[in-house]
Amino acid sequence: MVTHLRLANRVARLGVETAFVVASKAAAFEAEGNTVYPFHLGDLNLTTPENIIDAAYAALRKGKTGYTPNTGIPQLREMLAYDFNKSRGTNFGPENVAIQPGGKPVISKFLLTVMNPGDEVLYPNPGFPIYESQIAFHGGIPVAYTIVQNDDGFTFDIEGLKKSITDKTRVLIVNDLHNPTSAECSEADRKAIAELAVAHNLLVLIDEAYFDVRYEGVSSSIVTEPGMRERSVVLYTFSKKFAMTGWRLGAAIGPLELIEVIGKLNVNDESCTNHFVQYAALEALEGDQKAVRLILARLQKRRDLCVDILNDIRGVHCFRPNATFYLYPDVTVAMENKGFQTYDELLDAVLRNTGVSMCAREHFGTPLSGELRKHVRLAYSGIGRKDIETGLMRLKYFLEA
Repeated sequence: MVTHLRLANRVARLGVETAFVVASKAAAFEAEGNTVYPFHLGDLNLTTPENIIDAAYAALRKGKTGYTPNTGIPQLREMLAYDFNKSRGTNFGPENVAIQPGGKPVISKFLLTVMNPGDEVLYPNPGFPIYESQIAFHGGIPVAYTIVQNDDGFTFDIEGLKKSITDKTRVLIVNDLHNPTSAECSEADRKAIAELAVAHNLLVLIDEAYFDVRYEGVSSSIVTEPGMRERSVVLYTFSKKFAMTGWRLGAAIGPLELIEVIGKLNVNDESCTNHFVQYAALEALEGDQKAVRLILARLQKRRDLCVDILNDIRGVHCFRPNATFYLYPDVTVAMENKGFQTYDELLDAVLRNTGVSMCAREHFGTPLSGELRKHVRLAYSGIGRKDIETGLMRLKYFLEA
């Protein structure tokens, strides 16, 4: 007898991180004996600094393998608050920090804390697909605002954001230093977004996963704008800056009233974050930063190599972003030259003919009405310079053939 399982209605609204779908196709192609040049995932092929690894081993040997307070060990919360305040000019205390098993849990826990079913939530599109997935899964109404291109790169569509606010809008998600475009809020953008949030009494999730992955200039946080500290939770992650993607460690930083609820969700979801990993994170924050600077230097060299080759491909144009490890080149003309009508045609042909695996605009939300240009996203965090050069030169020869 066949049993038909009845799933909850909300399951139909649950999306995925579509970069992993691209990764599975690349893995299948590689399993056939082909070489793959992986530009699809925002993972790092750089080793976590040795002092951090040593701290984890030391903690294991000292028996740091049990439960911890649900919001994290006090030493880590205190050190993270100090480091966060130093880099952003804020005045959070350890009570404003809830340690998490990664950055992603902050998204769902924030929405569970502040969003009721039927509330409208503004999120960036193109953007990290988990925003839309979690909003819809928990019963909210996702409302997209977009990122636009100007002469210097990509920026936030402030006018479009204004027009998207209704009397049902409850929450705003902002990903400054943006995935996939690397868009960065200007000082005027940060002020305008903060004024909108205050005027409409919006609660704000500020995703700053790439705040410290910066090559030129200095990162600034919207949380420092007037009226934002008391209404915002900042998503912090150790994954990018410290090459700790698989360690699964992050934090929610914000007003005590919201952090206390997120702490209760920790109890319900996972009890606490991995014990000995928190001691590794403590070393990451207060230990020698030489290896961290080396990681940034290597990423910068990869960025420059990628941008130079991409801009040498006929029909491709790529901005040189100051931060993140993503590139979002315009491939409109290249697609027209090759006769590709869809992103699937492009990605499949590129993978089969060159081994280059990358994501496209449609992997970061359904393209919006009026979008005319075509873009792909390349992550250079998980591929060395030799393979970058080989892969992108193969891409150049193919697109220009």
